[in-house]
Amino acid sequence: MEMMGTILMLIGGIGMFVGGIWLLIVAFQESILWGLGCLFVPFVGLIFVVMHWENAAKPFLVQIVFLVPYLAGLFMAGSSMMQ
Repeated sequence: MEMMGTILMLIGGIGMFVGGIWLLIVAFQESILWGLGCLFVPFVGLIFVVMHWENAAKPFLVQIVFLVPYLAGLFMAGSSMMQ
């Protein structure tokens, strides 16, 4: 069970990483200030997603979709450690 949780966490983490890089690319395409803000300032990425939903929706949703297996794997790995 712990191994399956680790695999799910790995898949989810990679997917969220890819979505994050994709979102950074979209932000830098909008302007260098949006890109730098998303890279260095907390919550600017969320503001960017809200203000530029038409361009930022896909990478944001990729992150949300891959958050599900990551959290499931985290729960599985954590619960097997508690036993």
